[in-house]
Amino acid sequence: MAIEKMRAQDLLAILPKGSLLAACEPEELDDLLSTSQVEFAPKKKVLMHQGEPGDSAVVLITGTARINLVSSNGREIVLDYLEPGTIVGEIALLDGGDRTATVTMVEDGSIMRLSRDAAERFLIRHPMVLFRMLQEMARRLRQMNSTVESDRAFSAGPRLARYLQRLTDAEAASQQLRISISQGELGNFVGISRENINRQLSAWADSGLIELDQGKIRIIDAEALWDIAAMGE
Repeated sequence: MAIEKMRAQDLLAILPKGSLLAACEPEELDDLLSTSQVEFAPKKKVLMHQGEPGDSAVVLITGTARINLVSSNGREIVLDYLEPGTIVGEIALLDGGDRTATVTMVEDGSIMRLSRDAAERFLIRHPMVLFRMLQEMARRLRQMNSTVESDRAFSAGPRLARYLQRLTDAEAASQQLRISISQGELGNFVGISRENINRQLSAWADSGLIELDQGKIRIIDAEALWDIAAMGE
């Protein structure tokens, strides 16, 4: 169900730093958005499936989505939880390759799809946008290489603390995670077994760093936990 057209100034206001679409000037972005509409996306709706042809990108306007993949040995790996303004599948706008992951809504929200055909026509009209996108992709590659090397240096405790930091609503006085996530999902996200996740969280709860209440995690001593997250940097 279509809701409305998205205006460039509204989208630019929620785009995260480094978004490929942030490479567009407002008037350029309005040109691209003229071909798309905002649609309702209910909880559990799969926005894209791993392995299917990449014929569009999806912009998350409201709500939260989970991005995960199934490895060759059948293990599910949660890569990230996406917030409004995030664009997924944008590389498909350039190469049309198969999806490398599955994206699913974890709460009701709204999205906007950008088709590859429309993107190709747009880039022909605005060739400098493509150059700016390539610059941003090069920056991402450098950052990814740095992150991979950093993750290898982290033991389980600091790595878990760092991911909790990523998932924490820093604005909330309660320091709760932005989304409800099970210990199993957290393990998939961090790359640590559920048993080790449980052991580490219990130790932190005993030390007064966090509070566990019916499976939910609340940060009690954020300063100490973030100090653990910074170990090895």
